Amino acid sequence: MKTSLNRPLAILWAALLALYCAGVPAAPLAEYEVKAAFVHNFAKYVEWPAAIKARSSLRLCILGQGQFAEAAEGLRGKRVGGAAWEVVPVGSRSDLGECQVLFIEASEADKLPRLLDGLKGSPVLTVADSEGYAAQGVAINFYLEQNKVRFEINPAAAGRAGLKISSQLLKVARIVAEPGGRQ
Repeated sequence: MKTSLNRPLAILWAALLALYCAGVPAAPLAEYEVKAAFVHNFAKYVEWPAAIKARSSLRLCILGQGQFAEAAEGLRGKRVGGAAWEVVPVGSRSDLGECQVLFIEASEADKLPRLLDGLKGSPVLTVADSEGYAAQGVAINFYLEQNKVRFEINPAAAGRAGLKISSQLLKVARIVAEPGGRQ
């Protein structure tokens, strides 16, 4: 949902994101709780198509086996603008286009190109936490640096999904281009 936050609140959110990027140590379970909190805030800095803005819920789909699902349960019912989070585990044969955010676990690495190809033209924000996923076409990817959770953004991947990521979020991320500069 595109935010209609006033300037002071937007500056506060940007500062909080910067603090998270600068100093959130990653402990096993806490790491995924931090990632879930980031996903919640990412949704606030995405310009969504009108059909999604009108929804009363945002669907966070989790594809694959990993530790993110348990932490993401804490998002269930939390609000982003006028929409509440739904948290749904899905399989690769599910209609992933029904998701607004798709978290792709490392267990799905061998299926990644096919998954992303199947999402072409769907307004789905793809998020992962596996090395190289952003360069392969995932919009936002987490990584650890000095035991801190950080994130990188592939703006071209978000653009292909019809999503625009706020410049405030882009400022605190590492920007990733795909091989060959594919836009």
